[in-house]
Amino acid sequence: MPEWKDTVNLPRTDFPMKASLPTSEPETLARWAAMDLYGRIRARRKGAPKFVLHDGPPYANGNIHMGTALNKILKELVVKSRSMAGFDAPYVVGYDCHGLPIELLVDRELGPRKREMSVADFCRACREYANRYIGAMTEQFQRLGILGTWDAPYLTMNFKYQAAIARAFGRFVAQGLVYKGKKPVHWCIHCRTALAEAEVEYKDHTSPSIYVEFALAEDGRAALARRVPALAGRDVSVLIWTTTPWTIPSNLAIAFHPEVDYAAYGVDGRAVIVAEALASRVGATVGKTFGPPLARMKGKELEHVRFQHPLYARASVGVLGDYVTLEAGTGAVHTAPGHGADDFSTGMKYGLEIYAPIGPAGHFLDTVALFGGQRVFDANPNVEAALKERGRLWHRESFTHQYPHCWRCHNPVIFLATSQWFIALDRVPLKGDEVRLKPDSAETRADGGSRSVGPQPDRDADGRPAQGKTLREAALDAIDNQVRWIPSWGHDRMYNMVANRPDWCISRQRSWGVPIPAVDCTKCGEAITTPALVEKAAGVFDTYGADAWYERPTEEFIPEGLTCPSCSGTSFEREMNILDVWFDSGSSHEAVLSVRPDLTWPADIYLEGSDQHRGWFQSSLLVGLGTRGRPPFRQVVTNGFLIDVDGNKMSKSVGNTILPQDVINESGADIIRLWVAMSEYQEEIRVGKEILARVAEAYRKLRNTLRYLLGNLYDFDPAADAVAHGKLEEVDRYILARYGDVARRILVAYEEYDYGTISQALNQFATVDLSAFYNDISKDRLYTFAARSPARRSAQTAMYLMADGLTRLMAPILSFTADELWRRLPGAREESVHMAVFPAVAALQLFTDPELVARWNTLVALREHVLAEIEPMRKNKQIGSSLQAKVVLSAASSELALLERYARQLPMLFIVSEVELRPAPGDVGAHGEDRPRVTIERATGVKCERCWRYVPAVSTDPASAGLCERCQDALAEPVHG
Repeated sequence: MPEWKDTVNLPRTDFPMKASLPTSEPETLARWAAMDLYGRIRARRKGAPKFVLHDGPPYANGNIHMGTALNKILKELVVKSRSMAGFDAPYVVGYDCHGLPIELLVDRELGPRKREMSVADFCRACREYANRYIGAMTEQFQRLGILGTWDAPYLTMNFKYQAAIARAFGRFVAQGLVYKGKKPVHWCIHCRTALAEAEVEYKDHTSPSIYVEFALAEDGRAALARRVPALAGRDVSVLIWTTTPWTIPSNLAIAFHPEVDYAAYGVDGRAVIVAEALASRVGATVGKTFGPPLARMKGKELEHVRFQHPLYARASVGVLGDYVTLEAGTGAVHTAPGHGADDFSTGMKYGLEIYAPIGPAGHFLDTVALFGGQRVFDANPNVEAALKERGRLWHRESFTHQYPHCWRCHNPVIFLATSQWFIALDRVPLKGDEVRLKPDSAETRADGGSRSVGPQPDRDADGRPAQGKTLREAALDAIDNQVRWIPSWGHDRMYNMVANRPDWCISRQRSWGVPIPAVDCTKCGEAITTPALVEKAAGVFDTYGADAWYERPTEEFIPEGLTCPSCSGTSFEREMNILDVWFDSGSSHEAVLSVRPDLTWPADIYLEGSDQHRGWFQSSLLVGLGTRGRPPFRQVVTNGFLIDVDGNKMSKSVGNTILPQDVINESGADIIRLWVAMSEYQEEIRVGKEILARVAEAYRKLRNTLRYLLGNLYDFDPAADAVAHGKLEEVDRYILARYGDVARRILVAYEEYDYGTISQALNQFATVDLSAFYNDISKDRLYTFAARSPARRSAQTAMYLMADGLTRLMAPILSFTADELWRRLPGAREESVHMAVFPAVAALQLFTDPELVARWNTLVALREHVLAEIEPMRKNKQIGSSLQAKVVLSAASSELALLERYARQLPMLFIVSEVELRPAPGDVGAHGEDRPRVTIERATGVKCERCWRYVPAVSTDPASAGLCERCQDALAEPVHG
C-alpha cells in the first residue's frame, strides 16, 4: 500500500519555528547596512509628502537603558509607520553633548591635571568623552533595529550647531528679551551652578521647622501706635515660621497679606501678632496659651512698621504681599530678598537690598556675623541655638515636605540671588515672526543690567499671533491653540508650568557648552550683548567652534563701533558663563530642522518622556517663539516612565533594573519592540522578567501563525495562481473581510500613535480569527485537495493577501521578524518590507461585505457551540479526533434555511465527517432556545487513509486502496514538488 501521507500538501517553509532572534537579528542588520536600507527608503519616498519627527537628543554620557530604548523605539514606530503610509519620513538622529554630567565625569577622569589645562583644553577633553559614548550608543540603538542617519547624527557640540545656538540667542537679544540682573535662582551648592526649572526635581526632604519672634523696633513704636492705638505702650512682637533657618541671617522684612485679619495676643507679658485665623493652631504648636485678642488690625496697617532683627542690630520692615496664605505658619512671612522669588519681588518693590551673603559652594561669607564660613545647611542648628540663646526661638520640630533637589547630583538646592543672564517672559512684547537683523544699540535696564535693543521686524511675516504678546502670553496661546497634545493631559501640564515659571535663567557657571556671547565693560562693569556681537561670535563658532571664545583674541568678537551704553567705554572683557544646556537642545529646531533640506520647520511631532514638559518641550517652544513667533512642533506626544512589576521606580541601587542588552542577548530586540507596542506607554510603564516572558509568548504565537500562512504558500505564485475576489470561497471572503476590518483599525491606530490597539488587534486576529478558526478549518482543503484545485487556490489566495498585509502592518513594530517573513513571501516585491507601504485602504475596503460577515458570524458562533459539545466526548474517549464525530443539528425553519445553504461547508466548519440537518421538534421554541439543538454521535462509515474522514466507502483498487473518492480525484493531479 502506498504511503498516502507523502501525497498530502503539508506546509513547507524555511522560516524557522524557533526565532533565534539573538543570532538572526545581527544578520539582518548586516544585510540592511550592506544595502543601505535607510538610503534606499529615502530614495523611494523622494517627492512624497513630508512627515518630520524631530529627535530629542539623548545625553551622550553612557550606555542606553530600557527608558532610552522605550523612547527611541516609540519614535521609530512613528517614523516607520508614517513612511509605510507613503510619507517621506526621514529620521535625523541626534545627541546632546554639552553640560554638567560630562563636565563632572571628565573632572573625575582628569583629577589634578585639570588645574594645568586651559578652559579650551578642558572643553576638548569633554568633546572626546562625548564622542566615546556617541559611538557606543549608536551601536546600541542600531541593535534595536532603528533606522536613521546614524552615519551623520546631529551633535549639539558640532561647530555649526554651536553657531546656530548663538544665533538663536541673538534673536532673543534682538527682541530685547535678554537681560542680566541679580535675582534668586535655584542654585546647587555641590555643582556650584545655577539651575533651570527643568534641572530641578522635587523629593521628600526633612527640614527644621522653627517659629521665631521679631520684637517691635524702638523706631517702629510710634507708627504702630498711631495705626493700632490699643498697642500703644505695649511690648509688641510678631511671630514668623520658616523651614530654612539658615536664611534668617539674610532677613530684611516680614510680609503680611494686606486684607488678612491679624491680632495681637497676650503671651508671657508681650503682645504677639499672628493671623487671627491661625492663632489657636499656632498656640497649640508652640505650646503657649493665646488669650483673647488685645487688638485687631488688617495686614495693610503693618506696612512699613519696623521690627527688630532677632540676631543683628538692624531693622526688619513690614511689607505687603498677596502671596501670603493661611495654609501654614503664622500669616507673617519671613522675607529674605536674596533667597526667594516672592521675597525678591517684594524686595524690589520696597527698595530693599537683594542681600545674599552666600558663596558658590554654599558657605556664608566671612562678613556674616556668627556664621561666617559655615555651610548653609550645617548652619541651621547654629542659627537655632543663637535664636534660643536670645529668647527668640519659640518652637522647633522636624518637617517633611517636597523640596527642590538638583537632578544631576540629587542634593538639595537653595535659592540664591546671583548675577545671571535671563530671558524675560513678561516684560517685553515679541516683535513678530523671525526677526530680521538691523544695526543695533543697547540701553540700560532699570534693574541695573543691560538690555539689547536691536532689529525691528519690517512686519510680522505671516501675522502669527505671537506679535505683540509677551513671551509667556505667546507660549500660553500656542499651547492652547497651535499644538495637539497627546495624551490630552499634556496640555494642562505644559500650560501650568509655563504660566507659573519665572524668567528663564539662561546662564550657567560652567565651561563645557556654548559661551554666552556677551562682554563686560572694563571701565564700569556694564554687561553688554548686542545682535552684532552675537553674530560676530557665531561667525567664529562656525569655523572654530564655541571653544574659540576662550582662546581667540577678544577683538575677533567685538563688532565695529561697539561702545558701552553707560560710560561710552570701548574696552571689554568676555563673559565666562555658558548658556543653559536646555537652550542648547531647545535650539535644535534652529540648528537642524531649518538647515537640513530633508527636513521641515516646524516638525510634525516631538516625542519624549513626561519630564520634558519642564525640559525640552518647553525650551523648544520658548526658543521657537523667540526666533520665529511660532512653536517648532505641531504635535507633542508624551511617554511615561518605567516602573517594576510592583510599581516601584527602577533604580540600580534597588537592583530592579533590566538592561536592554540583556533582553536582546536572551530574547532579541523584537521582544523589546513588541513590549513597547503592547505597553500603555502614555502612563507609567511596567517592565519585569514576567512581563517580558508574556511578551515573548505573544510573539511566539504571532510568529507561528504567520509561519503557518507562509508554509502553505510554498507552491503559490500570486501572479499566476491568485483567485479573483468574487470567485473565492465564501469562508475565504469572510476571513478577508475580518482581516480588512482589523487592518483598517490598525491603520487608524498608527495615525493616532495608539500602538497598544495595534498589538492587541494583531494578537487577537492571529490567535482567534486565524489560529483558532481559519487556519484550523482550512487544513483539509490545503492538505488533501488537489494542489491546483480552485478551493485550495482560494484558501492560498486569502492566506497570501493576509500574510502580505499583516507583514506590512507589523513591520514598524517587529522590524526584524517582518523583514525575515517578507523575504520568504512569494511574488515580486521590494527588497525589504521597510521599503514597502501599508495595504491601501481602498483595497481593504473591497473586502467589506456586511451581509456575508453577518451570516458567517452566525455560523462561527454555532461552531463554538458544536465544539463545546464535542469536547466532553473526546475527554471521555468516546471519540478520538473530531473527525470521528457526526453532528446532528435540529433547527427552526428560519435557521434551517441558513444551515441548508451551507450544508456542504458545515463538516469543514466543524471539522467532522458528517453533519445531518433536521427540522427542530416542536418544543425548541417553547424552551426559548435561540440556536439549533446540537447532538453529537459517532460517525458511521470507514476511515479514509489519506484525509481521515469517515465516509460510506473507500477504494479497494490496489493503486488507491483505502482512499475516499475525493482523495482519488485529488491524486489524479500530481502534487507539486
